[in-house]
Amino acid sequence: MKNSLSKSHIKKIKKVTWLGLIVNILLSAFKFAVGVIGKSQAVVADAVHSLSDVGTDFAVLFGVKFWSSPADSEHPYGHWRIETLITAIIGIALFVAGVDIVYKSITTMKEVHKVGPSMIAIAGPLVSVVLKEVLYRWTRSVGKNIKSKALIANAWHHRSDALSSIPVLFAVLLASINPKFVIVDHIGAFVVSIFIIKVSWDILKESFGEFVDVSAPKKDVKKIKDVAMKVTGVKSIHAVRTRKLGSGLHVDLHVLVDGNITVKEGHDISEEVKRELMEKGPEIFDVVVHLEPYKESFLN
Repeated sequence: MKNSLSKSHIKKIKKVTWLGLIVNILLSAFKFAVGVIGKSQAVVADAVHSLSDVGTDFAVLFGVKFWSSPADSEHPYGHWRIETLITAIIGIALFVAGVDIVYKSITTMKEVHKVGPSMIAIAGPLVSVVLKEVLYRWTRSVGKNIKSKALIANAWHHRSDALSSIPVLFAVLLASINPKFVIVDHIGAFVVSIFIIKVSWDILKESFGEFVDVSAPKKDVKKIKDVAMKVTGVKSIHAVRTRKLGSGLHVDLHVLVDGNITVKEGHDISEEVKRELMEKGPEIFDVVVHLEPYKESFLN
């Protein structure tokens, strides 16, 4: 069973995540400051969006220490639900922030503005696009190298922040050029809030799915069956059940073998199925194999 991360992987995760955390905090503060000084709702909203990456960074750092700890007598399946709980809390916080920004952007659209946001506000989204794209590429590279779904997901969170800053950049630019276009700034804030709500929904959907033991995607189940069927001695597979815990899966399946072989031979086949799935299947933490005698009349 894969219960913990290697020390080298933990070191790499901490390095890229700590740097991302520092950049996100400084970037959020910078965008908030230029948004307030430049009187841009869109940039202030974008600063709040950047804080979503801060929450994700904290979750990853917390998880390295806790949710990937080895299983023990009190937690035989490990501590991966801690990751799910923290992620759900972050999702709820993001959703509340997004709804609040939607409300403010709509209720202030009819306010009379003598001047639009100043050009200084443009610096916020401009710097954000550049820095967050760099963070995305580096984090994703490390995540793929050590096969960490958490890091890869965090990398896409960086990119979502970069993408959300693009409409903000154009909105503030138009509004700063001509005060008549100041409503575009409010619209920009509304657009960013939709990004925030979308991110929060994706986080909550996955988290709630884990809480109710949602199964793996169909493509992963198919891969599990394909890998198991290639093991010598396996006649058929059925009753494949999966559940997601953190970034990996727990798999339970029935393997049909020749009913005339010895118990030891059957055990060896089941161990080979488990070994192959752990090495070649989707990210799997543990596999439970049930042996059954194969009958020609058996239907999958």
